[in-house]
Amino acid sequence: MLISAFFLSACDIGSPFEASPEEGEELSGGEATIFDVSRNAFGFQAPGFNGDDELLFFVGNSFFNQNWVSAPASTTARDGLGPLFNARSCAACHFKDGRGQPPTFDGALAEGMLLRLSVPGTNAVGGPKPEPTYGGQLQDQSLLTIMREGGYQVRYEEISGTYPDGTPYTLRKPIYEFTGLQYGDMAPDVMTSPRVGSQIIGLGLLEAISEADILSQADETDADGDGISGKPNYVWNREIQAASLGRFGWKANQPTLLQQTAEAFNGDVGIKTSMLPEENCSPVQGCDSLPDGGAIEIDDDDLLKVVLYVSSLAVPARRDWEDEEVLKGKSLFIETGCASCHTPKWTTGQHPRFEALSNQLIRPYTDLLLHDMGAELADNRPDYQATGREWRTPPLWGIGLIPTVNRHSFFLHDGRARNLEEAILWHGGEAEAAREAFKALKESDRQKLIKFLETL
Repeated sequence: MLISAFFLSACDIGSPFEASPEEGEELSGGEATIFDVSRNAFGFQAPGFNGDDELLFFVGNSFFNQNWVSAPASTTARDGLGPLFNARSCAACHFKDGRGQPPTFDGALAEGMLLRLSVPGTNAVGGPKPEPTYGGQLQDQSLLTIMREGGYQVRYEEISGTYPDGTPYTLRKPIYEFTGLQYGDMAPDVMTSPRVGSQIIGLGLLEAISEADILSQADETDADGDGISGKPNYVWNREIQAASLGRFGWKANQPTLLQQTAEAFNGDVGIKTSMLPEENCSPVQGCDSLPDGGAIEIDDDDLLKVVLYVSSLAVPARRDWEDEEVLKGKSLFIETGCASCHTPKWTTGQHPRFEALSNQLIRPYTDLLLHDMGAELADNRPDYQATGREWRTPPLWGIGLIPTVNRHSFFLHDGRARNLEEAILWHGGEAEAAREAFKALKESDRQKLIKFLETL
């Protein structure tokens, strides 16, 4: 089994958020920050890594970025793709370590987006119960030796609205439809959830925030009456064979980067690990008789190199953080209530593996907790203790560089928002008051708040 190399220790939460310039505010990842605004801004190792960790970062980068191939192949370290899969590499969903996007036209393959599947009930460890034939996600690619599961199309319904000051806006609501299902109909009660791959900067820093500090921000019953009810998700941890705090993924359904990486290899690329040694196929799909890359298709040492890679990706520094309009936008971010869930600052604890990530004052703008985001953003698909209306607060660091790195500005879990303004306007549930406060701002102030976000 895999070694326990990525557990965490306690830390203290950072000082209160201020609307004025703060010393070191540009250092979003603390000393683990890099200064780069190019298209490669998300691809650097954080400063402070030395020796083998610095060298192995590049090996992990290779396993993350290079395509896997079908077995048998002469490149035995890279064979085992599929037989059913969504991508040939990790980077296909996280291009340049950034963000995926939904299909850009009917019939196109998604570039870093997939559909989660489940039916009512839970599996043996309390997680989502897979669709009986198609499993936990629709795999729209396959090897030539087997039929792919099928595909999907997305179309958008335009929704018009008007700000109180009379400024019009439009939103687009996605509607999904399965196409070309090769193994029969889905279960009639199937639940689906589109998920876009997020930027993967700073993940090791988030893993270094102590559980106690995260839980100190939770208020599941809204005891303080502020309308915000941050809730932890407890999920199955395969390494310790027990439930533990979830902190990664759109619904905080992964407890560690090790498990998230192994699950992505298995579900997205079809690569078996010691943590997940079974093919991601249902019995009806007949995968057992097909060639594979061995009982384990990426060994523990190489898997941990990929975990090192995603753990040590640096966070780019803020831009224009002392600009007067940006500071006004920052003040409005606080006043409208956005910072109630997008907690600006944390201090990491003593990371047992990576000293460079320890005791860092960071600014990720997340509380890593679940929040009810309202009916319009609901996928109506539970995930452990997350309801069909709840989502983890996504980190905002790096969000202003997505158009540079990934050449698009599609946001939210399914990429429906075409820009940051639309993303705000989709907020509901616990965030409804913040959304309405944003809408009530005069247009110039709304743009200042957006300008602040674009500096993160």
